[in-house]
Amino acid sequence: MNNFVKKSQNLCTFFPNNFNFHRSLSRSLSFQLNSFFIQLFYFIILSLFGYLGLKFSKPRTCFRPKDFDLFYTSVSASTVSSMTSIEMEVFSNFQLILLTFLMLAGGEVFTSMLQLFLARFSFTQNQCVKNEYSSTTLSLKHDPSHNQINQIELGLVSIPHHSENHTQNHHNFNDKDKLKYNSLRYLSYVVLGYLMLIHFFGFSLVTFYLTYIPSAKYVLKNKGIKIETFSLFLIVSTFASCGYVPTNENLIVFKKNSGLLLLILPHVLFGNTLYPPCLRLFLKVMKSVTKREEFSYLLKNSKEIGYDHLLSGIHCWFLLVTVFGFIVIQLVLFCSMEWNSNIMEGLNPYQKLVASLFQVTNARHSGESVFDLSAISSAILVIFIVMMYLPPYTTYLPLRDHEINDAKKDQKCLVDCLVFSQLSYLLIFIILICITERQSLKEDPLNFNVFNITLEVISAYGNVGFSTGYSCSRQLNHNSMCKDSWIGFSGKWSTKGKFILILVMFFGRLKKFNMNGGKAWHLS
Repeated sequence: MNNFVKKSQNLCTFFPNNFNFHRSLSRSLSFQLNSFFIQLFYFIILSLFGYLGLKFSKPRTCFRPKDFDLFYTSVSASTVSSMTSIEMEVFSNFQLILLTFLMLAGGEVFTSMLQLFLARFSFTQNQCVKNEYSSTTLSLKHDPSHNQINQIELGLVSIPHHSENHTQNHHNFNDKDKLKYNSLRYLSYVVLGYLMLIHFFGFSLVTFYLTYIPSAKYVLKNKGIKIETFSLFLIVSTFASCGYVPTNENLIVFKKNSGLLLLILPHVLFGNTLYPPCLRLFLKVMKSVTKREEFSYLLKNSKEIGYDHLLSGIHCWFLLVTVFGFIVIQLVLFCSMEWNSNIMEGLNPYQKLVASLFQVTNARHSGESVFDLSAISSAILVIFIVMMYLPPYTTYLPLRDHEINDAKKDQKCLVDCLVFSQLSYLLIFIILICITERQSLKEDPLNFNVFNITLEVISAYGNVGFSTGYSCSRQLNHNSMCKDSWIGFSGKWSTKGKFILILVMFFGRLKKFNMNGGKAWHLS
């Protein structure tokens, strides 16, 4: 009877502590909101901030863009999609700096760095919960009545070195967590340093080129664009894979400046498809210089860190082969079909090769152009559509990951069964836009056709910004009021069509959360 009373008292002391643990655990988990909604709200708030900044600042010209077009431009910059409905030379120097900030804050490298800082905060919260639970467990364990009851119930004999072993394991556990936290901290600093270093050298080299090359300097002087603003805007846009350029013609006016294109070209890769190999190389350099254990931990435990851009060594090598393989295939096909076409007029063989290389490299998510896409053959545009659809880290990796639990892969929850694939959503978006633009499809079929709409949607989904544009000369029923302008094809869409494309841009920017969608469907 006395033992029963003691057990009851012990349970009464245990459950309140256990309840406190679960309450503290739920409190810590409240800080860990779903990553998808965090990023969605982040891009929405960033877009609204950009819209307000563009609306209440004066443009360079007397032309006042519509409010919805300003919001459309802000979303395009924030999601690094570069879909244009306003000519870029309309924006003032302040507005260009604002768009530069939006592109920088919306770039994948910058947002991933913010995720690392949030991961460190979340890690410390979890550690506080673990420490609270450990202290609760130790206090119960050192309670004489609790130990006595446990010994009576389990029939155990007290072992003197038991507490020492527990203490040793506890210290080892803390050391491992400390190493992981420090590794996260160093990784966030490395990403920040990588971001600043690339932008500094890119800005310096482009500014130097534009200052001392008369042909490039003349273009900016004639358009009234400051060299420093242009250089910073261009490097940020290229590294963030946005594709915006302060000139109306994008980089078509610089297609003869092969040196400028070669200076920009590495940034197309550094901030997108080749970011993981560059990051891994950066970590290896830091490891050899500092001899820190954290860098060795990062290189050996890329999956445990949970940073999507930190890939294993073999994965980085296959990514390199895949990226350059796609570039070579596109370059050969592009040169074989467009070498003697009208878009190459006025270029020597060296300039043709550099411009072609720059164009096909930008087809993977960057979106800067040195040629008018409407003048490129349809076969090449189809290749560009495929390249824009592929995720940046698409890799031919003929290796089986033995660390993945095959049983877990076969399990499908209800959400997985209800979610469609990427192509399914894109088809839905294309159909909806064809419905909203059905009148234009009838009256202006040379400009408004399903192929051009598909290219625009895939470009928005891939956050690229490629567009065939709109030409008044292609109208069947010529409208005397029509004026050609350097805007994207979507700039001529209705407000409903643009709104759908805004959803596509958000969907494309957050597509990594649905890369496994549609797995419940069996096409057999």
